[in-house]
Amino acid sequence: MKPAPSSALFAGSFALSTLSAPDGPAFPALVTPDAQVIDLRAAFGDDRLTARNLLESWESVLPRLRTLAGDGGPARKPLADFRAHAPVEPRQVFQSGANYRQHVIDLHVAHRAPDEDRSEEERRAEAAEIMDRRAADDLPYVFIGLPSAITGPYDDVVLPAWAEKPDWELELTAVIGRPAHQVPVEEALEYVAGYTIANDLTDRATVFRRDMPQIGTDWLRSKNAPGFTPLGPWIVPAESIADPGDLRVTLKLNGETMQDDSTKDMIFDVARMVAHVSQTARLLPGDLVLTGSPAGNGMHWGRLLRDGDVMEGSVTGLGVQRTRCVAQAAS
Repeated sequence: MKPAPSSALFAGSFALSTLSAPDGPAFPALVTPDAQVIDLRAAFGDDRLTARNLLESWESVLPRLRTLAGDGGPARKPLADFRAHAPVEPRQVFQSGANYRQHVIDLHVAHRAPDEDRSEEERRAEAAEIMDRRAADDLPYVFIGLPSAITGPYDDVVLPAWAEKPDWELELTAVIGRPAHQVPVEEALEYVAGYTIANDLTDRATVFRRDMPQIGTDWLRSKNAPGFTPLGPWIVPAESIADPGDLRVTLKLNGETMQDDSTKDMIFDVARMVAHVSQTARLLPGDLVLTGSPAGNGMHWGRLLRDGDVMEGSVTGLGVQRTRCVAQAAS
């Protein structure tokens, strides 16, 4: 699948992507808003260059990319001639759970225990109280994802035969541009090179361990099947996004809007998420910090993903990804 024509693919004067020609190797590319491509291997004189290499030297690379986007050369080719891959291959993926207030309240109500006899109103009130307490305690909920779950922004997503309740979760994603360890909230955004889109697919049926509930959630099983994290289509530099805390996150399923909310509803903003992760882990250039998903997932609608479904996800200024669901072939 390829992106639809657009007068402006994203905010700003350029974005970073990973593309390939038919039967050719993937390469890092500068993409302009009018859908033109510059091969950065040629521009930087390095045939082995990757998007992650560029992020590892982001402070010095960024001015060169600005110049390339504006000076009319080197040669440019149409984006339509290329296949888009995930814009970067991260070493680490940090995923945020329960970070949109309304989304968490909806999940709290949807995941009703068999012996639960309280009304929906009572359970919503309880969830709201939990969210207020989490915000006051300043303790985001973060877990680890696998880079092997990442796929391209227009690739098909295979729904495993064992996944009983596959669901969508569109997310604003921060891409790290400098090593970050124990950074304060006030400085955290300085370590973000740019932003992209991730759809953090989840099999709701395997989120909780029924055989051993005391050990809690099983994120390996529920979130890390191959292709369960469509990423991209590009990395838009942070300087082109005026306020990551005021972006529209929208997911359409077969043309029908399912998620449509603002990042204003995040309990913990991007800076707090990055700072929190860095207190434990050492963030590396190219790493991803997924910031959670807004209300409107399949559990809310009572409609999970099926063979043939097409998801279209967009975030203000970051473009659009489109992925088709394909049921795993019977073995």
